[in-house]
Amino acid sequence: MQNKITKLFKIEYPIIQGGMIWVSGWKLASAVSNAGGLGLIGAGSMYPEVLREHIQKCKKATDKPFGVNVPMLYPDIEKIMDIIVEEGVKIVFTSAGNPKTWTSFLKEKGITVVHVVSSVKFALKAEAAGVDAVVCEGFEAGGHNGREETTTFTLIPMVKEQVKIPVISAGGIGTGRGMLAAMVLGADGVQIGSRFAATQESSAHNNFKETIVGVKDGDTHLTLKELAPVRLVKNKFYQEVQELYQQNPTVEQIKELLGRARAKKGMFEGDLEEGELEIGQVAGLIHEIKPAKEVLEAIINEFNEVKLLMNSL
Repeated sequence: MQNKITKLFKIEYPIIQGGMIWVSGWKLASAVSNAGGLGLIGAGSMYPEVLREHIQKCKKATDKPFGVNVPMLYPDIEKIMDIIVEEGVKIVFTSAGNPKTWTSFLKEKGITVVHVVSSVKFALKAEAAGVDAVVCEGFEAGGHNGREETTTFTLIPMVKEQVKIPVISAGGIGTGRGMLAAMVLGADGVQIGSRFAATQESSAHNNFKETIVGVKDGDTHLTLKELAPVRLVKNKFYQEVQELYQQNPTVEQIKELLGRARAKKGMFEGDLEEGELEIGQVAGLIHEIKPAKEVLEAIINEFNEVKLLMNSL
């Protein structure tokens, strides 16, 4: 399956695994890359030297391309970028910030740069900054999200209409049917997070993985827009957030409730009551924890089967 994305990253399938905090370590990234997709290490939850360790282990675990996802809100981003260059990482996905800040620096080092956006406006800014592709992410996604609540299938064609660089779609995609639908609307590839969070190689706590499998439609909600919008499972912490909103809180009060390491407590340590549990709406279609290779193969097989069926109509 060759297209703009497979050629850009030198991979077999146009499937990118999301670089999720507390979930996307070297084991998951290397497993996805070995299966023919593009694995990403999520730097957002790693101290600089921890990221270096994950990169080094990933290089030993796969001879295929892999990348690093870097949220630009990261406090030690200079150290992160230096490590990426020192370790010879060839692909970087940036998010949650201005793409102009680091794109030139990375491109000068021969690194392929992709930026995550949630609107046409930011897609155009990313293209102007010189990125090689954009990920357009709809509000169905888990993790950091767009405040406009634009859906993935609305966003894809609007972005595709305006930019000349390759478009990767994300948010609400976890099956072959979803992948085909995204590409029919103009996406050149897909980025999948939630489905890979519920895999054996994911570094998420098993409690969180089991929660993902149990999620049904309506069990998640986009919230905390005053800080960085995230889609959360409706647990005890989520209910406390909603109760606080009834009091018209200040940003400082919201930050106080959130505290420190709330996402780590939920997704990495498995506290299902007090932890922040970030997951996308597509979790309602995830029914089993499987190896990443099987997940990717199932997506590709379904994609091909449904594509063949559509062609026969």
